[in-house]
Amino acid sequence: MDSYLIQVNGPGDHAPLLDVHLKTNGNSMSLGKVKGRKPRWAVRASEMSKKTFNPVRAIVDSMKVEPNPKKAMISLSLGDPTVFGNLPTNDEVTRAVKEVLDSGRYNGYAPSVGYQSCREAVAAYYNCPEAPLEAQDIILTSGCSQAIELALAVLANPGQNILVPRPGFSLYKTLALSMGIEVKLYNLLPEKSWEIDLKHLESLVDEKTACLIVNNPSNPCGSVFSKSHLQKILAVASRQCIPILADEIYGDMVFADCKYEPIATLSTNVPILSCGGLAKRWLVPGWRMGWILIHDRRDIFGNEIRDGLLRLSQRILGPCTIVQGALERILHQTPPEFYHNTLSILKSNADLCYAALSAIPGLQPVRPAGAMYLMVEIEMEHFPEFENDVEFTERLISEQSVFCLPATSLALLSSVNVLH
Repeated sequence: MDSYLIQVNGPGDHAPLLDVHLKTNGNSMSLGKVKGRKPRWAVRASEMSKKTFNPVRAIVDSMKVEPNPKKAMISLSLGDPTVFGNLPTNDEVTRAVKEVLDSGRYNGYAPSVGYQSCREAVAAYYNCPEAPLEAQDIILTSGCSQAIELALAVLANPGQNILVPRPGFSLYKTLALSMGIEVKLYNLLPEKSWEIDLKHLESLVDEKTACLIVNNPSNPCGSVFSKSHLQKILAVASRQCIPILADEIYGDMVFADCKYEPIATLSTNVPILSCGGLAKRWLVPGWRMGWILIHDRRDIFGNEIRDGLLRLSQRILGPCTIVQGALERILHQTPPEFYHNTLSILKSNADLCYAALSAIPGLQPVRPAGAMYLMVEIEMEHFPEFENDVEFTERLISEQSVFCLPATSLALLSSVNVLH
């Protein structure tokens, strides 16, 4: 076998270019100049990872407080209805998934936007004369959080800004900042059951505003916007020519004295990407099944937004195929009494929390109208031993083993999640 020698010519130990020669049996063959790397490790975190920050997790994870060992922990800090096991999904939902799994027909890759039949099922479930939908208007995603991520990514570029509710779901800001998108916070008004301060909202709009996020029913406020208020929001978006990203994951999860109006059913010209999923209404957040409903009756989005969503969906090749296979049955065969029973439990617990907290001097809860949350203002003059809501939350954990979410992470007031 021929022997060979690699000869490296260049100044110093770390020459940017290496002059490589091969010698075999005395014959020299030059391969010329090739680019090389400096022989040292230089692995750094990406700029996107450095820009990613979840304020809720930062506060929750930084708390070094031990609960009272004499009292069982009650964790009300996350919007997960499954935590305590008293809100299970319906048996029909479970059977649908079991039968799909046993069939062996959904073990492979699906189209990145979801199976056609599953998109048709979602379109049929949400279709109505006021906001018609077809399969081509549906993008299936890995949970509602991915639906929000795709919607933000297709609507906004780095350097642009989006309008986000305050207080609001922290994920909006987390996703936007990681993408280099500026976040402008518009105020919600607690004295008006958390309606949007429309004057403040419109004052934030500029030439770089890419979209308006509307969360209804609200996380973390538990509020539900009236039809007239939604129409006023649409009027602002129409005047300013701003598309809406509607986070409607809690759609239809409203109490009996309230009515939920999907914002797209009230829009005649504002294009809307409505994000939803199975997580909350069907009580299966871990199944990671969400969707985007594209409402664009004036063809303002055109093919560009649809094509963009398709390309973005191809980054992870869609949601779980097993759940997709069961989706039509879940949507169309879950018995109505299941939804009614879930809302009855949430309403009774919301009423209980509201009544109990209202009786405590210094705490001012705002009555929720839906979802699974309740916001509470702490009048700090009644609690001079605490400097802020974070300290109040920490003492609540250490003394009573009750974990609520301080609204410092949500930018306004103090919050208590009503989960069960």
